[in-house]
Amino acid sequence: MPIDTARIEAAVAEILSAIGEDVARPGLATTPQRVAQAYGDFFAGLGVDPLIHLEETLELESDQRGELVLLRDIEFRSICEHHLLPFIGMAHVAYVPAKKVVGLGRLPKVVETLASRPQLQERLTEEIADALETGLAPQGVLVVLDAVHGCVSARGARQARSSTVTMASRGTLADPVARSGVLALIGGMPQDGGAGV
Repeated sequence: MPIDTARIEAAVAEILSAIGEDVARPGLATTPQRVAQAYGDFFAGLGVDPLIHLEETLELESDQRGELVLLRDIEFRSICEHHLLPFIGMAHVAYVPAKKVVGLGRLPKVVETLASRPQLQERLTEEIADALETGLAPQGVLVVLDAVHGCVSARGARQARSSTVTMASRGTLADPVARSGVLALIGGMPQDGGAGV
């Protein structure tokens, strides 16, 4: 479903009026249009199946053994569905192939598609892991997101330097020893001690 920019513009104008601003003043005159354009970008993943990025795979030969594939530091941004404020960070995506691999450029596209919709970081982490598990049928998957949330840094708690780390693991990478090894490769991530990530 395409984003209704006219409705977004009207809603933004109403919000500006509701806070006591003059929507016609020079600094705000084009704000509704700019916000509508930004929302088109922020929410471009709505209605898009992330599995389309995993359709073109390479089959491994039967004598090839699947080893870990890890792509670190995938930059992402998403919008928290609670306050419609951004959260920005890094995704680290790992999988152990079973029978197929995918081009490395496809992994950031999966992250971007799922991040480009109203999100919760916890759900986004799980959705990325689910997409990789469904699309690649690997032996194991591990996804770690580390992000700074606008709703934590700019309002409420106002913790500008804090970040949130979430993790989802599947298959062989759900094993604590295997997971710890991948976390060590990612670097700077907490070692697996059952500390709720």
